[in-house]
Amino acid sequence: MPTPSDPAVLYPEVAARGSLAAALRAEAERRPGHGCVPFKASDHQPLLHATAESLLPHRAPLEISASRHERRWSIRGTEPFQGVPLVDGGTADLAQLAAAARAWHDGTALDGIRRAAPFVHLTGRIETPDPDPALMAESEWQGLRRQAEELEYVWRDTHRALIEAAYAQPALRALYPFTSHWALRFSVTTRPDLTVVGPRLSAGSDGRYGVGRSMASSDLGVFATAREAVAVAVRHLPSGLGPVTLGG
Repeated sequence: MPTPSDPAVLYPEVAARGSLAAALRAEAERRPGHGCVPFKASDHQPLLHATAESLLPHRAPLEISASRHERRWSIRGTEPFQGVPLVDGGTADLAQLAAAARAWHDGTALDGIRRAAPFVHLTGRIETPDPDPALMAESEWQGLRRQAEELEYVWRDTHRALIEAAYAQPALRALYPFTSHWALRFSVTTRPDLTVVGPRLSAGSDGRYGVGRSMASSDLGVFATAREAVAVAVRHLPSGLGPVTLGG
């Protein structure tokens, strides 16, 4: 792994201000008509890390980090109940970074944050002002669908077909989805405390689909199509499953 560079060399304008938070605050204040964004510096690595509070209670502080190996900042904006990201992305432009933090702080809609700072990547999840478990489950489905569209692996199409086939099944769509080692799993509770139910579904690099009762197994069969595999998974769901509830 390359040796980390001196942050003061990679980010001289940050070093001149004493912290990433101070540099971002100065950059944000250059924009006329805007109030101060409450940036907070890291106690341990102030040149590399900062956060930006939001006016919205259902947004956690935006996490802002600097790379030690190249001039590049990354962001991660999550919701506070589950800690799952709504936005992320990376840029080498401090002004763009400040614009994203400003939009996150001001409560700008997620697609508006991307318009304000085009480097911002939307994860596909839905912002949920209240911890509604059904909406949180739908948000995770949308996040998985977006992720499947954006994969760059050779098995992207197989994985995407699996996600879409599962989403098309009402019995599975009503559950909270998640992936583990790229296998699709289901829960009757949301994060942070998942309650796993039913079999796992996997998309193989050979274009086939496995269904199993454990992480390392396809004991319920291997199938040529995602639709066949999903149908088997539905048949092996426990009976009497109720609506998804909050975990934790």
